[in-house]
Amino acid sequence: MFRKDFPYFQNSKTVYLDNGATTQKPKSVIDSQVEYYEQYCSNTHRSNFGHANKATSEFEKTRKLLKEFINASKNEEIIFTKGVTESINFIASSYAIDFKTVIISSLEHHSNIVPWHMQNRTLGAGLEVVNCNENLDFDLEHFEELLKANPNAFVSITHVSNAFGKVHDVKTITKLAHKYGAVVMIDAAQSLAHFKVDIQELDVDFYAISGHKTFAPTGVGAIYIKEKYLKNIKPYQTGGATIHEVDYSGSILLDSPYKFEAGTQNIAGVIGFGKALEYINHVRYENIQSLENKVFKYLNEELSKLPGIIFYNDLTNCVGSRSFNFKGIIHDDIGILLDKMQIAVRVGHHCAQPIMKKLGIRGTIRVSTAFYNDYVDVDKLIEALKKALSMLKD
Repeated sequence: MFRKDFPYFQNSKTVYLDNGATTQKPKSVIDSQVEYYEQYCSNTHRSNFGHANKATSEFEKTRKLLKEFINASKNEEIIFTKGVTESINFIASSYAIDFKTVIISSLEHHSNIVPWHMQNRTLGAGLEVVNCNENLDFDLEHFEELLKANPNAFVSITHVSNAFGKVHDVKTITKLAHKYGAVVMIDAAQSLAHFKVDIQELDVDFYAISGHKTFAPTGVGAIYIKEKYLKNIKPYQTGGATIHEVDYSGSILLDSPYKFEAGTQNIAGVIGFGKALEYINHVRYENIQSLENKVFKYLNEELSKLPGIIFYNDLTNCVGSRSFNFKGIIHDDIGILLDKMQIAVRVGHHCAQPIMKKLGIRGTIRVSTAFYNDYVDVDKLIEALKKALSMLKD
């Protein structure tokens, strides 16, 4: 129903099932990029001529849109970044570095593991990892044990696993963490494409958001920072647009959000992010979830019929991504053959090597859906998988 809104599907015969890596962009988002560069390309928050004012106005409109979209309290709590990776690195180096212990889950993307290694944190030495069970569920009992042993820790947890689609109960995790004086950051790279988020209801302290996984351009994202932390966090970088006053004896920075947004931002990307949020509001989350859930369930049913398939979790608390392997088949070989049949999936470790190692595998075949995928996409995938399996087993 909504595929017509995405030029990619008019210009490509590829069955696109790699939405966990990046989503396609609606025409309104693409048009906004062209309009900015062709009609009012100017820098923001500097000059005061007409086009510059329009650029600033459109840029700040996205901040207000995102604030309302996630139900943040104030515009100042929304800081634009390049994406979730930069958001996590920003908070890791500018705030969390002072914490004795950081606690993460077993399902983290490398972007929420490597920044802690850069601080010389290793397992049991400044870094703790919450166990998961055989269905990859978050172990709340182990989490509480870690919180008791490491009070006032910094907790950094993914909302939705990019590798397996598992959704963590962020509200419960945050409530428990706060009970022991911990501060909570959530990697929400995979969240907003699939379901509505109320940041005040979740009560998290930091929430890292991706643009390009939410139908917006690449190279843009945001970090929500709860108001009470804004004055005490040092900027990740400084320079143009962050300054109230400078002389050779010192500098006075602006208040949030501007003190955190040094240099010329990805103006077109931020404007496009706003258009993506408007598009989601137009489609409505109830439609997104209804469409996606039906296709996701159908995908699982059809995959389950294939001989030798190996899943690593069921569909309980799962959205967007379905990962699997076939007994005796190398996942990379499947990916190569699917590509030749114009089926786009991702094969490999999905930037989640630790959980792959725990499962005793090198990677998986990952099919990741969005609301514009349909039953026909699934049927074509299944047909291609059957052909690939017959070729590889001969």
